[in-house]
Amino acid sequence: MNRMSHAYQQSDDVPRPVPPTIDRANADRMIDELERSFARIEPDIEAFLPEETRFDRLRARLETLFERHPKAEDRPPLFCTLLGVKDIFNVEGFTTRAGSSLPPETFEGAPSPVVERLQEAGAILVGKTVTAEFAFIAPGPTRNPHDLEHTPGGSSSGSAAAVAAGLCDIAIGTQTVGSIIRPAAYCGVHGFKPSYEAVDRRGCLDLAPSFDHVGCFARTIEKIRTAHEVMAATSMPRTPRSAPPRLGVPSDAYLKASDGATRAHFGMVCELLRNAGFELVMTDLFSDFDDLHERHMDLCAAEASEVHRTWRARHQRRYDPRTLALLDRADGLDDARREVIRASPLELRTTLESMMTTMKLDAWIAPAATGCAPMGIGETGDGRLNGPWTHAGVPTISIPAGRNSDGLPIGLQIAGRYEKDAALLDDAEFVDRVIRGF
Repeated sequence: MNRMSHAYQQSDDVPRPVPPTIDRANADRMIDELERSFARIEPDIEAFLPEETRFDRLRARLETLFERHPKAEDRPPLFCTLLGVKDIFNVEGFTTRAGSSLPPETFEGAPSPVVERLQEAGAILVGKTVTAEFAFIAPGPTRNPHDLEHTPGGSSSGSAAAVAAGLCDIAIGTQTVGSIIRPAAYCGVHGFKPSYEAVDRRGCLDLAPSFDHVGCFARTIEKIRTAHEVMAATSMPRTPRSAPPRLGVPSDAYLKASDGATRAHFGMVCELLRNAGFELVMTDLFSDFDDLHERHMDLCAAEASEVHRTWRARHQRRYDPRTLALLDRADGLDDARREVIRASPLELRTTLESMMTTMKLDAWIAPAATGCAPMGIGETGDGRLNGPWTHAGVPTISIPAGRNSDGLPIGLQIAGRYEKDAALLDDAEFVDRVIRGF
């Protein structure tokens, strides 16, 4: 196997047609090119679950779309947009396996309304994307399109890798700790985790319901915005800015969880933003970072153990030891600790809101991961820097912010106010314009 994949470089220069104006001939060519790309790229990356009749199904879907929407002016917003769906969502006509070896009937249930909404908006479902087991940390076979010897991150491994490799335009994933933001950073794409409960989770396998978020990946914030509007059934209007957003930077206790090269790169990004007229405010946010991380993982464990109680009793030998370790962690939590951790998310959200108001901050910036994608695919990387924003349930986006000396992507995460997702995307676009190509 070649160390470096050429998939990303080839697909990066192939613009997707503007969905509402695409004609049938171009749509047919798009599917033909996708089939060729799958044959060339997917065997190395393994972003999708196998499907023998995939392209017969896609061509039939294309036929249906043009029959339903013959006039360009009447076409829905995601018309002919290629979609990947993380394999913890129930989708009509597909089996859900959740990255596990449990019997598929374990996960049978009503289809995900979010996936149905995306398809009603004209998306073409390319297929189910690989997930870590039960959307936690035991990885599947997916490799990073930038370097096949490195992880794409997880648990939304396949979704991030598929978008990075050009095998779909958008993909949906979930985040309970860092499962959208981190793989987006590792794979050099945009990843958006909206505010908690902004997107319907029905038809999606739970891990820890207090923290599970449904979000998406794309190459641009514009595509993120359109996809989220459909997923959340809400409008995301732009608010023009006359000046750069005022950005907060968390404490050293938090930043020191990243490696030295990542901190140095983040420092250069901060300097670039200052030179572009941004005001950056250093704060003591997350000064209790280690304790906060433990609270987050304790609550994940408490809730995951309940989600898996019956399944584990029947199929424990089929579980990866890393998943069992999370479930076993719940055994050490007494009533007092459970009370503390259940109160923690709302307390942190309140603290963030108060600090942003007092310091007149528009958003927060931080490294999107503790480092670049680690070597090997036996682990999915460290999500600690993503956990606090997930804990508070605030909207967060990862944007590409350059590469390291080995050519691996580096990401910047931007977090906003709870339920102010549109404002966060406005701020992220402002930042993205400055650091693009950095």
